[in-house]
Amino acid sequence: MPTVMTVANAIRAFDCAETHGEQSIRSPPSQTCRERRWFFRKPADISEVDPVTFRGSVDVHALPRLLIPVETAPGETRVAATPDTVKKFVSLGCNVTVERGAGSASGYLDDSYGANGAELADPGDGASWSAADALLCVQSPSEVSLGRLRKGALVVGLLAPYDNGGLTANLQRSGLSAMALELLPRISRAQSADALSSQANIAGYKSVLLASAALDRYFPMLMTAAGTVQPARVVILGAGVAGLQAVATARRLGAVVYVSDIRPAVKEQVESLGGRFIEPPEMDDKPAESGGYAKQASDAFLAAQRQQLSDQLAEADVAICTAQVPGRQAPRLISEDMLDRMRPGAVVVDLAVAQGGNCAGTVPGQTVERKGVKLIGGNDLPCTVPNHASALYARNLVALLEPTLKDSSLSLDLDDELIAGCLIAQDGTIRRGDVLTPGAN
Repeated sequence: MPTVMTVANAIRAFDCAETHGEQSIRSPPSQTCRERRWFFRKPADISEVDPVTFRGSVDVHALPRLLIPVETAPGETRVAATPDTVKKFVSLGCNVTVERGAGSASGYLDDSYGANGAELADPGDGASWSAADALLCVQSPSEVSLGRLRKGALVVGLLAPYDNGGLTANLQRSGLSAMALELLPRISRAQSADALSSQANIAGYKSVLLASAALDRYFPMLMTAAGTVQPARVVILGAGVAGLQAVATARRLGAVVYVSDIRPAVKEQVESLGGRFIEPPEMDDKPAESGGYAKQASDAFLAAQRQQLSDQLAEADVAICTAQVPGRQAPRLISEDMLDRMRPGAVVVDLAVAQGGNCAGTVPGQTVERKGVKLIGGNDLPCTVPNHASALYARNLVALLEPTLKDSSLSLDLDDELIAGCLIAQDGTIRRGDVLTPGAN
């Protein structure tokens, strides 16, 4: 039975300078699969290839062709591959094409990609897109870009699949297959491929740095000749990956940290990182978790929790909001009345702002001052740490795709729960209509 590494244990592993992901246990894909889908393409007529080039004794035109595009979403600074992961994919028998400038915002230069075996192409080059068997991206490309891919090509990335009618139409129209990393099952074997966790870890870290920079007080307790300065009091809402990393970071900076979460089961992880757990209200319909995520809480439970939080926030210097439920609006945890009780100079960082926000009044990507309280809309924080965010994300893609690359070919085992869970479309046929169809949730 594989051992599941908790988020708290993973964070402590970082502190011990161990390599992230090495604790994960991966099993090989099923060897008795009933159905296998092949995505690589070989020219039907060798005369189409001029000249034919070989890597060793292998015709490189028959190898799976991966394309790494320049990300075009506003504010996106990450890239789906680093020179190290390009080298890994090449060693697994792939041809990798990287668009020029794809890694520049993350600190990865074109020459580094070329030195590790990548071919370089101009952004939007039609030949590169039409020849690609798989497109590895961070966010979903535009409709026009997806239309350049050949029928049957595979798109892998953070595709924002929930209630995404536009993505559904694009995949069907172009006959594409797609894997949305948001839907990767939360199981032990998937830990090294879990892109949501790797990016949330960065968001939790950066949220504390933003709060400490905006706060009008020190974080740690200081004893000076002029007297003792008391440590900052930080309240963190949500003890998922981002919340636990925020706990660890705030504790390293010397703050006193309190954590509120609807799941009593996370208490041990919070306390192991030096935080103090705020026990949730005692109610019959107390929520837990499902598939590694917090379940949607009832309105009655959230009302009782808000009342409990009001007193905590009245004494807080910083509040960091991380409570999110995949595919749904973020629960509103901090109301206008609760903000009225916070002292002038306090800071709120809302990581759920893109899903509607845990805190009233937050705006994505902006800092709003309300009666002296600074409200920071902390969306896309991984993009502010693009080098490490890209490195971790690229390793997630390698961990996911490596088992599918066998004998210099790319195949998807539909009996593998990792593949089946996140494969939202196959050759234009929607497999996860329960997620993609507007209103299905």
